[in-house]
Amino acid sequence: MNIVATVDHAAAASKAGMKLRPTRVVIFGNPKAGTPLMQCAQTIGIDLPQKALIYEDDKGQTWIAYNDVAYLAKRHDIGQCGESVETNAKALKGLIGQAAGGSS
Repeated sequence: MNIVATVDHAAAASKAGMKLRPTRVVIFGNPKAGTPLMQCAQTIGIDLPQKALIYEDDKGQTWIAYNDVAYLAKRHDIGQCGESVETNAKALKGLIGQAAGGSS
């Protein structure tokens, strides 16, 4: 998995003279995982590489939000690529679980 870029929304808000709790987007991907999905429906390229939003809520708890691969497959009508979707969904769930400090 490669980190393509990060966007620190809190830092950008600070530069604009505004406050925002920690809020960061991490853009990541792997061509060996994403290419098969794009071979099924190139429109999924608008949602790849994947992104995760890591943010702190008003109680100080940190959360990770992301678009599930099954949702993206439905959005882009990739029913014919079930194996690639399942493989990517499982890998993403594991990656997010590790990032959250779990073993998923």
